[in-house]
Amino acid sequence: MPNAPITTTCCVAGGGPAGVMLGFLLARAGINVVVLEKHADFFRDFRGDTIHPSTLELMYELGLLDEFLKLPHQKVESLTAQIGDERLRVVDLTHLPTRCKYIALMPQWDFLNFLARQGQRYKTFDLHMRTEATDLIEEASRIVGVRARTPDGELSIRADLVVGADGRHSTVRDKAGFIGNDYGAPMDVLWFRLPRKESDDAETFGHVEAATMMIMLNRGDYWQCAFVIPKGGIDQIKAAGLDALRRRVVAMSPFLADRIAELKTWDDIKLLSVAVDRLRQWWRPGLICIGDAAHAMSPIGGVGVNLAIQDAVAAANRLAGPLKAGTASDADLAAIQARRMLPVRFTQAFQLAVQNQVIRPVLSGAQTLKPPLPLKLLNAVPLLRRIPGRFLAVGIRPEHIRTPDVLAAS
Repeated sequence: MPNAPITTTCCVAGGGPAGVMLGFLLARAGINVVVLEKHADFFRDFRGDTIHPSTLELMYELGLLDEFLKLPHQKVESLTAQIGDERLRVVDLTHLPTRCKYIALMPQWDFLNFLARQGQRYKTFDLHMRTEATDLIEEASRIVGVRARTPDGELSIRADLVVGADGRHSTVRDKAGFIGNDYGAPMDVLWFRLPRKESDDAETFGHVEAATMMIMLNRGDYWQCAFVIPKGGIDQIKAAGLDALRRRVVAMSPFLADRIAELKTWDDIKLLSVAVDRLRQWWRPGLICIGDAAHAMSPIGGVGVNLAIQDAVAAANRLAGPLKAGTASDADLAAIQARRMLPVRFTQAFQLAVQNQVIRPVLSGAQTLKPPLPLKLLNAVPLLRRIPGRFLAVGIRPEHIRTPDVLAAS
């Protein structure tokens, strides 16, 4: 039996951070919203797990911070880089003008489940799992809804506004015919985890050697490792064999030698294909894309999740009133892109500079590395470490909650 069509005010395609946050905020403001997530749950390993102070500040503004921090997480208050034999402190987050002066490392599924639970407190929040947006419904050059695939067949959702929040491989973006610029990336990332012992260093740090880079995130009882490889180099890595990769990892961090055997097969290692791109225009009548669907970010700085959340807050702030009044317009959609374009451009420009001036030479070189002068200055002058800390943790033009809470108002 076919699914009965749904009519709503806003349909959000994609149950990632941007989509669930936007759905929650709009429902909180009393707007009917349908959120579509193609998977049966939010459990996906090696997704972005860094919750930055800008996002924690939003949790505070929503009155949810104390409850949120009851979820298991680790705190990162500083970042260290090891370049060759020298270890340098380069980022300090302890002086931020925010309530939480640290990055929280938290599994993304815990974060998304938390946001979904908050949304479900509101009768206007309608989350559909195992429901994948497959096409757009268009009438008179305006997007008026979404077609989706469910276990029970096709589902049609008619909406005053459709939001594409379905990630860097966005179906909504493709079906809308949006044009983007691909800025390229010199690397891909191999994600894996290895056990952590109490005797290990507690710090999250990056390690750079000639032709090799690895980031290690302290996740309490394990290290989440990001091993950087040349773009498209996974076949060459696999051809060399798993033992060769294990040896390279141990060469970077010798203390892992007693547990490297935990990487038993290639199934223990996930490939992240890095992309940096941005749509030229994020919207058309009846539709807007946000988050990775509008601008895929490099993993540099771990800022992708937080920029997506910022997009969602900016969109909710601008759209809540007009959607409730039935007056949402193209001008509102254009204003969201205009507001978010500056932080996205600035952040991507920084990521591209790091990719091209640091990562590309490292991956292609074989000479002994020495720390560049700017990193030496950061290590030598503690006050300077606050500058990259502020950019990394808060970013450009942080958003704040401006939408009402209908439960509080009642």
